[in-house]
Amino acid sequence: MNTPALPGLPQGEWIDPPVLAQDPANLPDELPRGGEIPEDLDPLAEGVLMAHQAEWLADESDLKVCEKGRRTGITFAEALDCTLIAAAKRSAGGQNVFYIGDTKPKGREFIGYAAHFAKVVAKEMLTIEDGIFFDVKEDGTTRAIASYVIRFASGFRIEALSSRPENIRGLQGTVVIDEAAFHRDVRDVLDAVNALLIWGGRIRVISSHNGISSPFNELIKEARAGKNGFNVHTYSFGDAVKNGLFKRVCLIKGEEWSSEKEEAWEAKIRLSYGTRTAKMRQELDAIPAEAEGAALTRVLIESCMSRDLPAVVRWDRPDEFKNLEDFEREEQAEEFCEGVLRPLLDALDADREHVFGEDFARSGDKTAIVVFEIGADLIRRARLVVELKNIPFDQQRDILFYIGDRLPRLSGGALDARGNGQYLAEKARQRWGESIHEVMLSAKWYALNMPAYIEAFTDKSLLLPFDADVLADHQALAYVNGIIKVPDEHSSKGADGYDRHGDTAPAGALAWFASCQDAIAYGYQTNRQTGAATAMGHNGGPPLDEDRRGRTVDVYLRGSL
Repeated sequence: MNTPALPGLPQGEWIDPPVLAQDPANLPDELPRGGEIPEDLDPLAEGVLMAHQAEWLADESDLKVCEKGRRTGITFAEALDCTLIAAAKRSAGGQNVFYIGDTKPKGREFIGYAAHFAKVVAKEMLTIEDGIFFDVKEDGTTRAIASYVIRFASGFRIEALSSRPENIRGLQGTVVIDEAAFHRDVRDVLDAVNALLIWGGRIRVISSHNGISSPFNELIKEARAGKNGFNVHTYSFGDAVKNGLFKRVCLIKGEEWSSEKEEAWEAKIRLSYGTRTAKMRQELDAIPAEAEGAALTRVLIESCMSRDLPAVVRWDRPDEFKNLEDFEREEQAEEFCEGVLRPLLDALDADREHVFGEDFARSGDKTAIVVFEIGADLIRRARLVVELKNIPFDQQRDILFYIGDRLPRLSGGALDARGNGQYLAEKARQRWGESIHEVMLSAKWYALNMPAYIEAFTDKSLLLPFDADVLADHQALAYVNGIIKVPDEHSSKGADGYDRHGDTAPAGALAWFASCQDAIAYGYQTNRQTGAATAMGHNGGPPLDEDRRGRTVDVYLRGSL
């Protein structure tokens, strides 16, 4: 391996040092763990690939990334996919494959898997060749990199590089970057993605985590915020165990599997981390080590607050309010709408689009409604924040309708549709159409959408009113098992003494979500009848003024008809 670098070679050129080809059967013991799999193991046989491995292979996107727990088998599955790619003719999508691991043993392991698959699946008897890959740097200098190569009858090859090339733009084909979080220059590698895609290349980024501030985790957050084209997959060690990882371990060891052995095996592995819980979660559960605790700092939240925005509007009623006659509840709700909300709604800019988010509560916590104005500078300003405490369903509906009907250029809304909130979310969609999103606030929704809301604070893309409770609500957002949400057990007291559960934070996130949906526009004639007492409650609508009857209203729907 002492062959000198040869300046002037084409970028990414590979040459054969003398007589270094080796039969896989004769590789030294240190090479690779991929060679330890059973000789007759057919990865395409039913039940061999675990569910998450099959899911990873089924995603044929040009750009995909996997955050994973250790030993979940994603590299194994990727080696199978790469073997099929390299063994195929060009007309069938075949191309060269370059594997870039963080260590030399990783390259050996990957090439060992590929050699096995070439024999079992592609029916090709191949040799593993030691070679040298000459990487030409941007400054024109050349560096020699040790590599392992398998050549296929198709004319393509799989090449595992034992070190990171500085200029990946010279590689054409499928590039697999394994344990990307542990590469020194992974951001530079990823910056070269576009050049690869021009010629039909594909990028697969695979890694366990190495802290919340690593470039790999930044890539994940950007992908979830829709800022790059990567599809994100997450597979934890627990997922792999559930999908049969220990059964594969028993198969390779020739031992008998049992559920009791599996539970003891997983417990032993987790206990081996001792008190290093954060380390265990990072390596096994794909949760960045620092991703525990608050998602937003007080300083960051306050930097996105403005004293120029209206104060939060709060309306609460005693328990006996629900037992009043219908007309009495309607009259009080109408008084609140006309006396408190009307001036704020009339002050909204008629030229700006508006969206809203609503987090529903009937008793205990508060219903929160956040209205964002989308400025010409694309900053979302909370021009109206309403909190309702102990308000019956009918009056919550009427107040929401009163607000929504008076929002200039209403372009969307998103409502918490879990439990009792489903009624109001459904009514809102019936009233305003498909601009309204009925959101089930699940772990999946939080994982996909909360990173974008958190990033909006970093980008200074939103403004909230200066309010102690709004501040405390957003301070309550925390990483819970790797996703950002208000922890279920969180409870606090507001300035008014009432219990809170981060009420305005989910409402703000829902409003942000609604503001990010695609929009179309059309106009329609409204012909709703006036008469506040009739419209409030009896017919499910808010009071309308004489000057609004028959008025043409512009409605901007986000999404397609």
